[in-house]
Amino acid sequence: MNDAEKKKIIAAIFSAALHAVDPREAVRRTSKMLRGRYESGPFRRIIVVGFGKAACPMAKALEEEFAEYIDTGYVITKYGHCQKPIRPIKIRVGEAGHPAPDEQGLRGAMEIIRILKDVDAATLVVCLISGGGSALLVSPYGGITLHEKQLITNLLLKAGADITELNTVRKHLSLVKGGRLAEIARPATMISFLLSDVIGDKLDVIASGPTYHDPSTYGDALSVLEKYELTRRAPPSIIELLNNGVKGLVPETPKAGNPVFDKVENVIIGSLGAAIRGAKEKAEALGYETIVLSETLQGEARDAATWLAGKAVEMKTAHKHVRPLCLLSGGETTVTVRGTGTGGRNMEFALAFADAVTGQEGITLLSAGTDGTDGPTDAAGAIVNNRTIADGRALGIDHLRYLTDNDSYNFFKQTGGLFVTGPTGTNVMDLQIVLIDRNE
Repeated sequence: MNDAEKKKIIAAIFSAALHAVDPREAVRRTSKMLRGRYESGPFRRIIVVGFGKAACPMAKALEEEFAEYIDTGYVITKYGHCQKPIRPIKIRVGEAGHPAPDEQGLRGAMEIIRILKDVDAATLVVCLISGGGSALLVSPYGGITLHEKQLITNLLLKAGADITELNTVRKHLSLVKGGRLAEIARPATMISFLLSDVIGDKLDVIASGPTYHDPSTYGDALSVLEKYELTRRAPPSIIELLNNGVKGLVPETPKAGNPVFDKVENVIIGSLGAAIRGAKEKAEALGYETIVLSETLQGEARDAATWLAGKAVEMKTAHKHVRPLCLLSGGETTVTVRGTGTGGRNMEFALAFADAVTGQEGITLLSAGTDGTDGPTDAAGAIVNNRTIADGRALGIDHLRYLTDNDSYNFFKQTGGLFVTGPTGTNVMDLQIVLIDRNE
């Protein structure tokens, strides 16, 4: 089987994974439950709010099912993630920056706050939450500017902080995260539908848990900054707020048992596990013996790639069956940025994997973000095999220099390994697909 055929198979498996977590279908599956809740409750209207990379198709599906009940609505998504076919009509859409928050995100959050302050006990608030929501719903706590929040977000991302650590800090610098959006929505009943983009589907971490009680504290947020040696580089206003929070001078985020959550329900409607199951079914239909290695892949991208490459080589050698193998894994790795290049965690993962399988025939990998973007690039990730590094050398390209400079995007742009899908409309972390043909 040639490389073009393998790329076509990998793309088909990836597409099946996306189909399994299609946001519109996921929301439609909730319609019977939501309709029953509305018609049996003391409600006169539905208000819709939402934020995340899948906010647009989620809102479109809800509007298609409940247009007659929806009074108003507003959702925020990433720039370019709301094309006309999936754009709702009655529910308004704002677009904003990700992963660093921007002014449009601030304006959008202000509009959502304005809408929620107009609710009453006869209002059912439907909140649509998906990956990217932490950056897109931005409302800094008093005394913190948007620029300062942008700065601390970028510092944490470049330092290699994982999503739980990043969101622990975000929650304590925000008026809407860490359960505070639910606080604003009282006395309405609120149902949040979530498309999970975090390992373990933790409700307090997805989009920084705006409608769920927060187990973390100001002290935890301060500890994250200390861990990455950022307390001296962070804006003084942020350190002051966190210290005041530790001293009890500013209110903590709402905790478990707070009456704020008495009329709040959080429902996960899509996750990485569902995407991997969809990928597995497709791979098996295509004739592959398929093994799921991990749904919780995390840590430095290069380390995770080396581990997966080791598994691939081991299974290629040990595999005694006639059928080819497909290995699946997923999660969310991190990259400690030390260079000045352009890339993302999936492309860095792919380049490190290619280095580790050089010379091992019959191994092909795709590592890609299910949202269709990897870092600040137009690619979802990259496809590599045992000849990727040699192909680069033939062009006079030293892959180690590109790894050192965190410049994986430009390596693949020159060697032809970029995997470009455009925005997919969903977001359930990253997926790795490895094809192994032991006969090569």
